[in-house]
Amino acid sequence: MKLRNIFLWILRLVAAVILLQTLYFKFTAHPDSVKLFTDLGMEPWGRIGTGIFELIASILVLYPKTTGYGAALGLGLMAGAIYFHLTKLGIVYEGDAVLFIYAVTVFICCAILAFIYRNDLVRLVGLQKKQTI
Repeated sequence: MKLRNIFLWILRLVAAVILLQTLYFKFTAHPDSVKLFTDLGMEPWGRIGTGIFELIASILVLYPKTTGYGAALGLGLMAGAIYFHLTKLGIVYEGDAVLFIYAVTVFICCAILAFIYRNDLVRLVGLQKKQTI
């Protein structure tokens, strides 16, 4: 396996594992998750909706043909998470910064993956030049 492929799989796995790990808290209505989304004024629809999109992003990131799409979705989700940490929740929330660190880690992994798979994303929005024969 080439070094590039190993690097891509590490990025995919780190992003997906963090996204999937947090789903337990969102989908089981864990009190900490409920409190966080209540503080944001987004309980329960924000918690459940975010969880669904994070599940979709993690699946897309893991499948090589859809990695770029999952990375773009994950990038958007984590941009939102970072925004709320910086504006409403604080970097340290409920005594630790773990959620913020997770969000930044997934954001960085997804940003790198989105850059690497940018041609797939450009094709998705139809901005790539059409080839003529």
